[in-house]
Amino acid sequence: MRILYLDIDSLRADHLGCYGYHRDTTPNIDRLAAQGVRMDNNHSANVLCLPSRTALWAGRFGIHTGVTDHLGTTADHFLEGPARGFRSTYGSTNWMACLRRAGLRTVTVSSFAERHSIFTWLGGFSEVYSIDKKSVERADEVAETATDWIRRNARTDNWFLHVNFWDVHWPYRVPAEFGRPFERDPIPAWYSEEIRRAHWQLPGIQSAQDMFDFHIKFPAYDQLPAQAASMADVRRMFDGYDTSVRYVDTYIGRILDALDAEGVLDETAVIVSADHGECLGELNIYAGHRIADQICSRVPLVIRWPGITDPQAGRVDGALHYHFDWSATVIELAGGQVPGVWHGRSFADALRAGTECGRDYLVIEAGAGSCSRSVRFDDWLCIRMYHDCYQCLPEIMLFNVRDDPHEQHDLATARPEVVGRAMVRLDEWHTQMMRTSPHGRDPLWITLHEGGPQDTRGWLPQYLERLAATGRGQWVESLKKKYPREAVAAHRDHVRHAYDL
Repeated sequence: MRILYLDIDSLRADHLGCYGYHRDTTPNIDRLAAQGVRMDNNHSANVLCLPSRTALWAGRFGIHTGVTDHLGTTADHFLEGPARGFRSTYGSTNWMACLRRAGLRTVTVSSFAERHSIFTWLGGFSEVYSIDKKSVERADEVAETATDWIRRNARTDNWFLHVNFWDVHWPYRVPAEFGRPFERDPIPAWYSEEIRRAHWQLPGIQSAQDMFDFHIKFPAYDQLPAQAASMADVRRMFDGYDTSVRYVDTYIGRILDALDAEGVLDETAVIVSADHGECLGELNIYAGHRIADQICSRVPLVIRWPGITDPQAGRVDGALHYHFDWSATVIELAGGQVPGVWHGRSFADALRAGTECGRDYLVIEAGAGSCSRSVRFDDWLCIRMYHDCYQCLPEIMLFNVRDDPHEQHDLATARPEVVGRAMVRLDEWHTQMMRTSPHGRDPLWITLHEGGPQDTRGWLPQYLERLAATGRGQWVESLKKKYPREAVAAHRDHVRHAYDL
């Protein structure tokens, strides 16, 4: 058994051709989807890079692992305390440990552990290849390392190769020589100048006026503007994002070619997915992934598994799944056992049968860019905000994601009965999580107690000054009232460099 897992950071599902996008961003991934199965409602349980991959590898929600943010107490696993054995629960039950017990050699080409100082994540890997550029490595460099490993090892049996690309994460670092493949293509039809003008007057970290010129600075890449000051800037954002997707897809093609050259492509299972998506103007979030909404949580999942998906070529599975349901499925397909502590549920039997077997509803969490939880069920997404990253959003929002996929029309006031159903399910989930928690603490509330999520902690005094200076002073008193402790916090004494994340 040979398994290749292509893990593309910040890849939102609806910007792939096989998910219906109008631009030709992913010809290689599209071919895989045509040969296999595409999961249409696959969601990250915990949004943002570190919480998402921790949940995927642990098979458990962040409320149990403790990892829900990128800094502070909740950037690390909860300590197990006196009950910890010689091997920790994570060390014994993580995804790679399970695959190794099933007889697979587990290999990663990724700098993820170094980027986030989460070295426990490496537990269970047989081999680790980090390019050591603090995640500034490009797809061509990642592919070179991956294809070198393939040339040396592809013909051996029983391996799992994880290849992690960062290029789709802002600031979209595609080399200039790659060109501008989408400069003549229209931007997505849902976005308009009317939306841009409305967003321009609103507050929020990574909002239209505050994309990347307030608290985050990055080197001179020209694919992403500092503000959405015009439709030309908005086009730069869309073109930069889509070009980075196409760039990664190009090197995915090189990796597939390397497997083909070794004569093993047709017998290798290939999976394409992501840790989270990327808002490109939705909810006034520009080039960011900070909220438990449909855009940030819904990630692609394309599965081409020889002997299983061959007779189902091109099938679309619409069932609701968490991303760690997929890691549980891989364990079972590899002949292993899903640990009892996992929240992930295998759908291997349904995949083999070509049927759908999903969940009635999902609870999705963000604890880094914002503090929010949402409930996804039927055609609905209901978001409960605990910390809105200074956007002054309603505390409860409701969207019909079938009719309104870009979350333009909040129906919470118009459909209180749907909100009620969502809040009952959120309460059921939270009660069950806390009853079964080995630690009895909710990481989201730890984050709030420590001063808020990653991109707000310590910034509110300076941000209030910025709002007043940019003609948005009407929001100052609202934010002081909503976040009184943060309003008197000490000023940050530096502007954060993009790769000091």
